[in-house]
Amino acid sequence: MTFTWADTLPLVFMAVMGLALLAYVVLDGYDLGVGVLLPFATDDEKDLMIASIGPFWDANETWLVLGIGVLLVAFPLAHGIVLSALYLPVAVMLIGLILRGVSFDFRVKARAARKGMWNALFAAGSLMAAAAQGWMLGRYLTGFVHDVRSTLFSAGIALTLPTAYSMLGAGWLMMKTGGPLRDKASRWARRALWPMGIALVGISLATPLLSRTVFDRWFAMPQFIGLLPIPVACAVAFYAAFHVTRRPNVIAAGYGWVVFASTVLIFVLSFLGLAYSLYPYIVIDRLTVWEAAAATKSLVFIFVGVAITVPAIVVYTIYMYRVFWGPAEALSYGKTSADY
Repeated sequence: MTFTWADTLPLVFMAVMGLALLAYVVLDGYDLGVGVLLPFATDDEKDLMIASIGPFWDANETWLVLGIGVLLVAFPLAHGIVLSALYLPVAVMLIGLILRGVSFDFRVKARAARKGMWNALFAAGSLMAAAAQGWMLGRYLTGFVHDVRSTLFSAGIALTLPTAYSMLGAGWLMMKTGGPLRDKASRWARRALWPMGIALVGISLATPLLSRTVFDRWFAMPQFIGLLPIPVACAVAFYAAFHVTRRPNVIAAGYGWVVFASTVLIFVLSFLGLAYSLYPYIVIDRLTVWEAAAATKSLVFIFVGVAITVPAIVVYTIYMYRVFWGPAEALSYGKTSADY
């Protein structure tokens, strides 16, 4: 079979959009998780937690802008369907992200009496964004069908996605901090691990039941055999995180990164499974990649911009993490809250 530009370019943009959203979920997922965990820390620990994500969190959201931008310009039909169906949760997510941004800056310069309020708003914004993203994922996986089963499924993901982000956040803190906060992060990880695992298993079982397309993709032979490495690898990654979080001596020896890496691997494998389940649809059972794509000439024009933008974002991200990698230190803006 010969693929023309008209056949290939929509797949290229679908891949770029998918990878951008995966990068967002992983990178912004850990700093959302840190925000969700913030209320369980002491005041000094909260400062260090915020400092651990300080150089990264704003840039992490660049991937969300890229993913939504590609959806808008490369798949305008899908953009109209998806954003129209998800208008309210998108608004909730944006409000949450705005709260995070405002609170991040204000909590550092606020008077001591107001700092607790900004910490609470940062945590609330993180939880709002995480839950809204879970709801959007559930609605997307059910093809925006309005019935009781689909609503319960979406609500279940909205309630459980914050636990997955919390697991990422705890793993991040185990890498970036030490002492009592690192020990506390390992306890948070132990508590979040099982809810995250149960949620992922529940989603994996419920999705084929809600969609005949997904059921046929996963449970037909010989595809079923070929896909077994995905759940098996997820189980291995889950066990690795389970094993490390229960061994403080291993964490103290510098292997806390295993928890973060294992959680990231679970996210990546889940993404691959989701991509396989949906292909070739961009809106499941309603709109394929090629039906939703813009005109080929438009895609060629957009491709030039994407070919410049994506490498620039990748290089910038790698450079940023390289420069700011290492143990977290307290943030300093040149003045303390006593000056205000």
